[in-house]
Amino acid sequence: MQSKRVFISACLGMLLFGIGLITLGSVAIGLQEKFHLDKISSGTLFSILPLGILLGSLVFGPVCDRYGYKVFLVLSCFLMFIGFQGIAHAGTLCVLKICVFLFGFGGGAINGATNAVVSDISESHKAANLSLLGVFFALGALGMPLLLGILNKLYSFQSILSGVSILPVLIGTFILLTKYPEAKHSGQMSVRHSIKLIKEPLLLLIGFFLFCQSSFEGVINNWTTLYLSQQWLATESNALYGLSLFVVGMAVIRLLLGSVFRTISSAKIMMMSFIMLGIGCLIIQLAGSFAHAVIGLVVCGGGLAAGFPVMLAILGGRYAQLSGTAFGLVLTIALFGNMMMNYGMGWIAEVFGMQYYPAVLFALFTLMAVLSYGVFKKSNI
Repeated sequence: MQSKRVFISACLGMLLFGIGLITLGSVAIGLQEKFHLDKISSGTLFSILPLGILLGSLVFGPVCDRYGYKVFLVLSCFLMFIGFQGIAHAGTLCVLKICVFLFGFGGGAINGATNAVVSDISESHKAANLSLLGVFFALGALGMPLLLGILNKLYSFQSILSGVSILPVLIGTFILLTKYPEAKHSGQMSVRHSIKLIKEPLLLLIGFFLFCQSSFEGVINNWTTLYLSQQWLATESNALYGLSLFVVGMAVIRLLLGSVFRTISSAKIMMMSFIMLGIGCLIIQLAGSFAHAVIGLVVCGGGLAAGFPVMLAILGGRYAQLSGTAFGLVLTIALFGNMMMNYGMGWIAEVFGMQYYPAVLFALFTLMAVLSYGVFKKSNI
């Protein structure tokens, strides 16, 4: 019963992270108009979010291994509440950047802690349970652009974000009332543990695979609306619907991985995922219309669904006694990719144009395939 309530609270936390991760990209056009941002300035702003997520991911591991998950998760929900309010009502670009950073820090801590605690409470089928957790990320990421697309003709994005900000308050309260597992280490957690882990070849391979996957997701989450509006003259609402359908593809496949396909081996799951991801990239590259591009996005969403759950399951099984620290390290590496790629995509868009968006996706897909092979070879799965 305790494990079930912990799993539910983790799913709610992941729902919140999904909403938070895609919020900035969903309101990108509104923020560009409000603060008169060009593409490079937008890329810099987008990079602050993964910087906050990165630091939240780095800090949560040792803290949660040493003190437990609950208090840190509640504080992180409060930071996300501040972030929602700040993005909605910031009067200056400086204040906006601070709020985006706090938003990202809280989200990064929630993402890492919920994945780690689900791995801890899952004695078997870690990948399947992490896939189900990932469904809630997808639902959150789907809900935000869909909500904005439906309501943007009736309300400003500021009003919508203010309304959504009640969610972290409610979820934080639920977590506070949930009994979490005790901390794994009652003694001092030294930096030596983290240094030892980061020298592990398997951890590094997983980290750099997730570096590429996080970069891929960052490009889609933050630049798809601009790509669809500029390359295919889509309206803001239609571009948001296109982004939402990408998340639908991810959510459906993760639901299947956590239910129908939960007994299939991780290696077979990843092979099928890469076939799907490659097809999705090809459809976007060869798209002749807005509809074709959206179909490619949906297929890419399905192809990306297994990456994080499968890799984190391998990591959680190998480093169970330091799961928080191990997850924190690989998620930090992953988010460096998201941060760097968002800035890089801003530079590419400004200098070469958004028509290079599909080429960036293809390059990341190729790197992911090579690194995935290395992970499975090293882990002997």
